[in-house]
Order: sequence, then structure tokens, then C-alpha cells
Amino acid sequence: MSLTFAASDVPYMPRGVRVADDPVRGQKVLLAPEKAVALDAVGEAILARVDGAASFGAIVASLNAAFPGAPEGRIEADVQSFLAALRARIFLMVK
Repeated sequence: MSLTFAASDVPYMPRGVRVADDPVRGQKVLLAPEKAVALDAVGEAILARVDGAASFGAIVASLNAAFPGAPEGRIEADVQSFLAALRARIFLMVK
């Protein structure tokens, strides 16, 4: 099984996984049963677009529109790397 995403793949967070505010650290975290991952601004921007309806291609296009000064190829590579890492740890699934 490949962990990379095709443009038409729709990532989603499985039951029990969610983004939440961490008042102690003053930032967002990705929570799963017995796991927590602190998110930086980039991770937060990416996961804000993972809604179970948007495809990988749509997520990348949305980020390209939100950050017009960033190189499009770089955004796609960064999103691919980030989401593939989360998929490997079962924080994300694909429809």
C-alpha cells in the first residue's frame, strides 16, 4: 500500500481523531486515542481543509489560493509529505 495521495483521493480523520485547542500550550493539537501531536501554522492550515469531502487536489488548490506567493510545486510536496506521514500513523484515512 502506498501512503501517497492521488489528486482524487479524499482524506478524512477517522472516528476518535480530531483537531483541538490545547489551552496549556496555547496552540492546536491533533488528538487520537492515546496520542497527541502539536500542530504548527502550516499543519493547522492543511488540516483545516481536511473535511472528508475535499480531495487532495482541492486541498492543494485551496492552499495555493490562500498563499499566492508560495511556489505551487512546493505546497503540493509539503502537503503530500505531511498527510502521508499522518496516514502512516493512522491519523488519516482515504475514501
